[in-house]
Amino acid sequence: MRYFSTRGGNEELSFEEVVLAGLAPDGGLYIPTEIPKLPENWEDDWSELSYQDLAIAILSLFISSSELSREDITELEPAHHSVGTSVRKRYILELFHGPTYAFKDLALQLLGNLFEFFLRRRNMRKAPGEPAERLTVVGATSGDTGSAAIYGLRNKANISIFILFPRGRVSEIQEAQMTTVMDENVHNVRVAGTFDDSQDIVKTLFSDKEFNERHSLAAVNSINWARILVQIVYYFSAYFQLKQSLASSGTSVKPDIQFVVPTGNFGDILAGYYAKRMMLPMRKLGIATNANDILTRFWKTGRYAKVDPSTGVGVRETLSPAMDITVSSNFERLLWYLAYQTSAPDDPTRRITACKTVAGWMERVKKEGQIVVPDEVLRAAREDFVAEKVDDAQITNTILEYYEGSPSYIPDPHTAVGLHVAASVAKAEIVGPAVQVILATAHPAKFSAAVNQALGTADGFDFDRDVLPHEFRDFLTRERRVIDVDRPDVGLVRDTIETVVQERV
Repeated sequence: MRYFSTRGGNEELSFEEVVLAGLAPDGGLYIPTEIPKLPENWEDDWSELSYQDLAIAILSLFISSSELSREDITELEPAHHSVGTSVRKRYILELFHGPTYAFKDLALQLLGNLFEFFLRRRNMRKAPGEPAERLTVVGATSGDTGSAAIYGLRNKANISIFILFPRGRVSEIQEAQMTTVMDENVHNVRVAGTFDDSQDIVKTLFSDKEFNERHSLAAVNSINWARILVQIVYYFSAYFQLKQSLASSGTSVKPDIQFVVPTGNFGDILAGYYAKRMMLPMRKLGIATNANDILTRFWKTGRYAKVDPSTGVGVRETLSPAMDITVSSNFERLLWYLAYQTSAPDDPTRRITACKTVAGWMERVKKEGQIVVPDEVLRAAREDFVAEKVDDAQITNTILEYYEGSPSYIPDPHTAVGLHVAASVAKAEIVGPAVQVILATAHPAKFSAAVNQALGTADGFDFDRDVLPHEFRDFLTRERRVIDVDRPDVGLVRDTIETVVQERV
């Protein structure tokens, strides 16, 4: 298996190369040269596998055995799990049972191991006295990516990590999770501005060839292909969990599933698209956005615009801050498949043509703030996805509704977005009911303000007793270490990284 850039297409790289590079030099994102087919007897052979063994089986389809043997992958893949909970005829797939209580732990624990493994292997091949290779990991977070990346990379040999986050726009717990990690290789950079500002700075640093090469930059955001790859696994995990649940109730039919995914940067749901393309049985994927609805607007109109043309507003601050974005980075990967799907099938340069189309679209987004895709591209997008948006009032109402339901369940605000959209999509279905699986992306304790706003006056509710895990109880009083940057300026962040790296050397 090889990989190429969504904006290039000529050069093909190994899995190791794309993991260490993150972002392609032309600004594109790496995707596989082909989407692998499932083994002939996958449904029987995989049905009883543990989550870790299922992950190993799926990752092995995308990674050449000459790069990583199955034994290597087994050693590197942490023992994670997902927990399915049936609530009010829907199935909530809890993905937040890792060290930072966010779904991103599943991918970033592995990514940290991959970085360390590849570096160690490269350095072992060096001649005596030759300097060791190092990585400088740079990422932007709207909350959960930062802490999950830090916990995945803390104290890793020859790796420094810099996480940019917007001042005042992540929850108290999320900021505390990041800034209370005191390992010498961990550096938090608090930037005055929005998440998009921080993400733009990261992208600019990666496109600075001289800076990138000098510091060997690596990405932990979902622009890194390894992030997407690992997230494919839990769609299969949910399928098998549901199949076993149906069997235990005396039903032998295959589950008719619709996944609904709270979505900001489009990485989680893109993994579902890959699972669907691999022929995992499912209906259209449900895209659930908050008021920052660039994706919902695209599926309604075919216009991908950073600013809502009906209001003139860009990013809004909401109760679900991890989705407060104006540009969904991973959407570019889907755009490539849409461009390829709607191009001439007999074109011998079809892949390159799709890359040129995507490069043109992304250049227009950068310069003009928007694109409008052709009708056939929008029709192709609607074949695999539906999309709806949710406002803050609907978020709080949904949290309260599920708390007061039977059984009582407290979703975080992002999961509440997914639950509300699931109900909306279910009402619109015209081909019969499906079992809806909503991806629960974070523990509700990480968003105390939103949960308390929704449940603060509910009878018998006590946040500390009903929500707060023991591990969170002293976070806010721990010692912290953070670097403040007073404006979203790439030069200031570049200088900060240069200074810290030089001090460590």
